[in-house]
Amino acid sequence: MDYVHSDTAVHEPGAAGTGGGQLTAAKILIAGGFGVGKTTMVGSISEIRPLRTEEILTDRSVGVDNTTGVDGKTSTTVAMDFGRITLPDDLVLYLFGTPGQQRFWFMWDELVLGAVGAVVLADVRRLADCFGAVDYFEDRRTPFMVAVNCFEGAERKDPEDVRIALDLDEDVPLVLCDVRSRESAKLVLITMVQHVLARTVSQR
Repeated sequence: MDYVHSDTAVHEPGAAGTGGGQLTAAKILIAGGFGVGKTTMVGSISEIRPLRTEEILTDRSVGVDNTTGVDGKTSTTVAMDFGRITLPDDLVLYLFGTPGQQRFWFMWDELVLGAVGAVVLADVRRLADCFGAVDYFEDRRTPFMVAVNCFEGAERKDPEDVRIALDLDEDVPLVLCDVRSRESAKLVLITMVQHVLARTVSQR
């Protein structure tokens, strides 16, 4: 499966259809810490049956995976999640959920190839868990946004406080979401696409 490279994938809004060079397919990563909701997001929004590479958590993960706040989690992604969604204007997004544990981060270098951008999911109960993902995409100058997954029972934080805590640049979008909701997850992806478009236009 081929993807348009991130340097050429996005064109100005209002471009003609596929014959006019408008973005028609794009690869987006769904990243973040362990248990933040990446698999759930891909599953809730994918129009095809998502591909998942989950394994059951065992005693070997004790002391390795931080399950604080996600004590009920029984499985984890060990390679990637894959899904697809078609947005208006004939835009098809291929979604790749990354593994959250640091010991699997070596796979990110392969997954990021050809991606136009990334969504970093955050959990305010374990905000530090997404620092690594933010740093990763900043270092590679990959367009990204932060989506705070609002778990039931979790304290609601002011988005600006989260932005300050993560030391995000002002142009990095930050939104609240519920990844279990298809519409909420869809709005996150639309925000991501708009961010990529805006960056592409501003760099011309």
